[in-house]
Amino acid sequence: MDIELRLEKPSDYAETENVVREAFWNVYAPGCCEHYLVHVIRESHNFLRELDFVAVSEDQIVGCVMFVKGTVLGDDGVTHEVLTLGPLAVLPSFQNKGIGRRLIEHAQIEAARQGYKAIILCGEPRYYARAGFEAAEKFGIRTAENNYFAALQVYPIQKGGLDSLSGRYTEDAIYNIDERAAAEFDLNFAPKERIEGTPTQKRLLEILKQQRPFDGTQVSGH
Repeated sequence: MDIELRLEKPSDYAETENVVREAFWNVYAPGCCEHYLVHVIRESHNFLRELDFVAVSEDQIVGCVMFVKGTVLGDDGVTHEVLTLGPLAVLPSFQNKGIGRRLIEHAQIEAARQGYKAIILCGEPRYYARAGFEAAEKFGIRTAENNYFAALQVYPIQKGGLDSLSGRYTEDAIYNIDERAAAEFDLNFAPKERIEGTPTQKRLLEILKQQRPFDGTQVSGH
Protein backbone atom coordinates (compact mmCIF):
# COMPACT_ATOMS: atom_id res chain seq x y z
CA MET A 1 0.00 0.00 0.00
CA ASP A 2 1.33 3.40 -1.02
CA ILE A 3 1.12 5.57 2.10
CA GLU A 4 2.62 9.06 2.41
CA LEU A 5 3.47 10.34 5.89
CA ARG A 6 3.62 14.12 6.18
CA LEU A 7 2.90 16.99 8.55
CA GLU A 8 -0.72 17.99 8.94
CA LYS A 9 -1.75 21.25 7.27
CA PRO A 10 -4.55 23.63 8.33
CA SER A 11 -6.48 22.57 5.24
CA ASP A 12 -6.44 19.01 6.62
CA TYR A 13 -8.06 19.84 9.96
CA ALA A 14 -11.68 18.93 9.21
CA GLU A 15 -10.73 15.72 7.42
CA THR A 16 -8.38 14.68 10.21
CA GLU A 17 -11.09 15.25 12.81
CA ASN A 18 -13.45 13.05 10.83
CA VAL A 19 -10.81 10.31 10.62
CA VAL A 20 -10.41 10.40 14.39
CA ARG A 21 -14.18 10.29 14.88
CA GLU A 22 -14.51 7.25 12.63
CA ALA A 23 -11.59 5.51 14.34
CA PHE A 24 -12.84 6.01 17.91
CA TRP A 25 -16.61 5.85 17.51
CA ASN A 26 -18.05 3.43 20.11
CA VAL A 27 -14.56 2.11 20.91
CA TYR A 28 -14.10 3.30 24.50
CA ALA A 29 -17.56 4.79 25.12
CA PRO A 30 -20.84 5.16 23.23
CA GLY A 31 -19.92 7.65 20.53
CA CYS A 32 -16.59 9.38 21.17
CA CYS A 33 -15.02 12.75 21.99
CA GLU A 34 -11.52 12.21 20.58
CA HIS A 35 -12.31 14.23 17.44
CA TYR A 36 -13.15 17.18 19.68
CA LEU A 37 -9.85 16.63 21.50
CA VAL A 38 -8.03 16.86 18.17
CA HIS A 39 -9.93 20.07 17.43
CA VAL A 40 -8.91 21.80 20.68
CA ILE A 41 -5.49 20.23 21.15
CA ARG A 42 -4.09 22.52 18.48
CA GLU A 43 -4.83 25.46 20.79
CA SER A 44 -2.57 24.16 23.56
CA HIS A 45 0.77 25.94 23.91
CA ASN A 46 2.23 22.48 24.57
CA PHE A 47 0.99 21.05 21.25
CA LEU A 48 3.89 20.01 19.03
CA ARG A 49 3.07 20.97 15.45
CA GLU A 50 6.41 19.58 14.30
CA LEU A 51 5.23 16.10 15.36
CA ASP A 52 1.66 16.37 14.01
CA PHE A 53 1.64 13.77 11.24
CA VAL A 54 -1.01 12.37 8.91
CA ALA A 55 -0.98 9.25 6.74
CA VAL A 56 -2.30 9.81 3.22
CA SER A 57 -3.44 7.25 0.64
CA GLU A 58 -4.46 8.49 -2.81
CA ASP A 59 -5.06 12.04 -1.50
CA GLN A 60 -7.21 10.72 1.38
CA ILE A 61 -6.14 11.11 5.00
CA VAL A 62 -6.40 7.66 6.57
CA GLY A 63 -4.53 8.15 9.84
CA CYS A 64 -2.92 10.66 12.16
CA VAL A 65 -0.81 11.01 15.30
CA MET A 66 -0.33 13.98 17.62
CA PHE A 67 1.94 14.84 20.54
CA VAL A 68 1.72 17.28 23.45
CA LYS A 69 4.39 18.07 26.03
CA GLY A 70 3.89 16.41 29.41
CA THR A 71 5.94 16.20 32.59
CA VAL A 72 7.24 13.71 35.12
CA LEU A 73 7.76 15.09 38.61
CA GLY A 74 10.71 12.96 39.60
CA ASP A 75 11.11 11.38 43.00
CA ASP A 76 14.24 13.50 43.23
CA GLY A 77 12.12 16.65 43.02
CA VAL A 78 13.22 17.50 39.48
CA THR A 79 10.56 18.03 36.79
CA HIS A 80 11.36 16.28 33.48
CA GLU A 81 9.76 17.12 30.13
CA VAL A 82 8.39 14.20 28.12
CA LEU A 83 6.13 13.72 25.11
CA THR A 84 2.52 12.59 25.43
CA LEU A 85 1.30 10.59 22.45
CA GLY A 86 -2.33 10.85 21.49
CA PRO A 87 -4.58 10.67 19.79
CA LEU A 88 -3.36 8.07 17.32
CA ALA A 89 -6.07 7.13 14.83
CA VAL A 90 -6.52 5.12 11.64
CA LEU A 91 -9.70 4.82 9.60
CA PRO A 92 -11.39 1.47 10.34
CA SER A 93 -11.13 0.34 6.71
CA PHE A 94 -7.35 0.91 6.85
CA GLN A 95 -6.69 -0.67 10.23
CA ASN A 96 -4.55 -3.81 10.70
CA LYS A 97 -2.29 -2.74 7.83
CA GLY A 98 0.56 -1.34 9.91
CA ILE A 99 -0.32 2.31 9.35
CA GLY A 100 -0.55 3.16 13.05
CA ARG A 101 2.84 1.63 13.72
CA ARG A 102 4.35 3.49 10.77
CA LEU A 103 3.02 6.77 12.12
CA ILE A 104 4.50 6.03 15.55
CA GLU A 105 7.88 5.01 14.16
CA HIS A 106 8.03 8.05 11.88
CA ALA A 107 7.26 10.34 14.81
CA GLN A 108 9.80 8.56 17.04
CA ILE A 109 12.55 9.16 14.52
CA GLU A 110 11.68 12.84 14.18
CA ALA A 111 11.34 13.25 17.95
CA ALA A 112 14.79 11.72 18.43
CA ARG A 113 16.23 14.09 15.82
CA GLN A 114 14.75 17.00 17.74
CA GLY A 115 16.27 15.81 21.00
CA TYR A 116 13.23 14.66 22.95
CA LYS A 117 13.95 11.98 25.56
CA ALA A 118 10.86 9.83 26.00
CA ILE A 119 7.23 9.26 25.02
CA ILE A 120 4.49 8.40 27.52
CA LEU A 121 0.88 7.48 26.79
CA CYS A 122 -2.23 5.89 28.25
CA GLY A 123 -3.42 3.18 25.90
CA GLU A 124 -4.06 -0.48 25.23
CA PRO A 125 -0.92 -2.28 26.48
CA ARG A 126 -1.32 -5.14 23.99
CA TYR A 127 -1.23 -2.77 21.03
CA TYR A 128 1.55 -0.46 22.14
CA ALA A 129 3.81 -3.31 23.23
CA ARG A 130 4.00 -4.26 19.55
CA ALA A 131 5.24 -0.71 18.82
CA GLY A 132 8.10 -1.01 21.32
CA PHE A 133 6.45 0.57 24.36
CA GLU A 134 6.95 -0.84 27.84
CA ALA A 135 5.02 -0.66 31.08
CA ALA A 136 5.76 2.60 32.89
CA GLU A 137 5.93 0.66 36.14
CA LYS A 138 9.17 -0.92 34.93
CA PHE A 139 10.75 2.53 35.21
CA GLY A 140 9.00 3.61 38.39
CA ILE A 141 6.68 6.01 36.57
CA ARG A 142 3.22 6.43 38.05
CA THR A 143 0.07 8.42 37.36
CA ALA A 144 -0.44 11.92 38.76
CA GLU A 145 -2.47 10.20 41.51
CA ASN A 146 0.66 8.15 42.34
CA ASN A 147 -0.69 4.83 41.08
CA TYR A 148 0.96 2.23 38.91
CA PHE A 149 -1.34 1.75 35.92
CA ALA A 150 -1.23 -0.95 33.25
CA ALA A 151 -2.32 1.50 30.53
CA LEU A 152 0.59 3.84 31.25
CA GLN A 153 3.21 2.98 28.64
CA VAL A 154 6.61 4.51 27.87
CA TYR A 155 9.12 4.55 25.03
CA PRO A 156 12.70 5.83 25.51
CA ILE A 157 13.56 7.92 22.45
CA GLN A 158 17.16 8.56 23.45
CA LYS A 159 19.44 5.93 24.95
CA GLY A 160 19.06 6.26 28.69
CA GLY A 161 16.14 8.63 28.20
CA LEU A 162 14.26 7.04 31.09
CA ASP A 163 17.20 6.75 33.49
CA SER A 164 16.43 8.38 36.85
CA LEU A 165 12.95 9.36 35.60
CA SER A 166 10.87 7.59 38.25
CA GLY A 167 8.07 9.77 39.53
CA ARG A 168 4.57 11.03 38.79
CA TYR A 169 3.52 11.65 35.20
CA THR A 170 1.11 14.49 34.39
CA GLU A 171 -0.39 15.05 30.98
CA ASP A 172 -1.45 18.45 29.66
CA ALA A 173 -4.78 19.76 30.97
CA ILE A 174 -6.09 19.83 27.37
CA TYR A 175 -6.83 16.10 27.78
CA ASN A 176 -9.50 16.93 30.39
CA ILE A 177 -12.28 17.08 27.85
CA ASP A 178 -15.45 19.12 28.40
CA GLU A 179 -18.04 16.48 27.49
CA ARG A 180 -20.80 19.03 26.89
CA ALA A 181 -18.59 21.01 24.49
CA ALA A 182 -17.59 17.75 22.79
CA ALA A 183 -21.26 16.81 22.30
CA GLU A 184 -22.00 20.20 20.76
CA PHE A 185 -18.99 19.88 18.47
CA ASP A 186 -20.19 16.47 17.31
CA LEU A 187 -23.36 18.07 15.93
CA ASN A 188 -21.18 19.31 13.04
CA PHE A 189 -20.82 15.72 11.83
CA ALA A 190 -23.21 13.24 10.27
CA PRO A 191 -25.30 11.38 12.90
CA LYS A 192 -24.01 7.96 13.96
CA GLU A 193 -25.50 5.33 16.24
CA ARG A 194 -24.07 5.20 19.76
CA ILE A 195 -23.62 1.66 21.05
CA GLU A 196 -22.98 0.52 24.62
CA GLY A 197 -21.22 -2.64 25.76
CA THR A 198 -18.82 -3.16 22.85
CA PRO A 199 -15.88 -5.56 23.44
CA THR A 200 -13.43 -2.64 23.45
CA GLN A 201 -15.52 -0.77 26.01
CA LYS A 202 -15.46 -3.87 28.24
CA ARG A 203 -11.71 -4.18 27.73
CA LEU A 204 -11.28 -0.57 28.87
CA LEU A 205 -13.11 -1.34 32.10
CA GLU A 206 -10.70 -4.24 32.67
CA ILE A 207 -7.68 -2.00 32.11
CA LEU A 208 -9.00 0.72 34.41
CA LYS A 209 -9.05 -1.81 37.24
CA GLN A 210 -5.35 -2.53 36.73
CA GLN A 211 -4.11 0.20 39.04
CA ARG A 212 -2.44 -0.02 42.41
CA PRO A 213 -1.07 2.63 44.75
CA PHE A 214 2.67 3.28 44.90
CA ASP A 215 4.00 1.94 48.20
CA GLY A 216 7.37 3.64 48.04
CA THR A 217 9.21 0.47 47.02
CA GLN A 218 11.83 0.90 44.33
CA VAL A 219 11.02 -0.98 41.12
CA SER A 220 13.16 -4.06 40.62
CA GLY A 221 15.74 -3.61 37.87
CA HIS A 222 15.25 0.16 37.58
